[in-house]
Amino acid sequence: MKIDHICFAVKNIKDGIDYWERVFGYKQMTKVVENSLQKVKVTFLSKDDSLTIKLIEPVEGNLSLINFVNRGGGFHHVCFKCSDINVKMNELKKEGLLTLVPHQPGEAFNNHNIAYLTQTKKQENFFKLDFQLLKLIRYSIPKCFFTIMAFSESVIFMVLNKEGF
Repeated sequence: MKIDHICFAVKNIKDGIDYWERVFGYKQMTKVVENSLQKVKVTFLSKDDSLTIKLIEPVEGNLSLINFVNRGGGFHHVCFKCSDINVKMNELKKEGLLTLVPHQPGEAFNNHNIAYLTQTKKQENFFKLDFQLLKLIRYSIPKCFFTIMAFSESVIFMVLNKEGF
């Protein structure tokens, strides 16, 4: 597996695009589209020699994400590519990861299957140091558009079924 993108949840996707372009030098690489399954507006941003950034804005009916962005939004998930989502999900389950959303077609990925997983309470210490750093970044830049934290301090992993997509 390799990282495909890092996702941030924003209250307003246009403002998010403007911010990432102005502050970090990213450029919008896709149109904003509405993903009806996940109830979000989505776009991807790119920058030479850097990771792809995905921005999502909740649409009506996505109450958990609406609540998250109303509290400041920010880091949402890390997406990994794999060649066989069924094999990889079984491997990750054996490592103790839990399925949040079973694999389903990802509208932003030409309907290639995607799935969401998270770590268990037992695994949270593995990410604790990273969250301390992210909190430091958050509080060092108080006017930052994004607060770089995940839901309840748990990392959400998204798995994308296609290695070279």
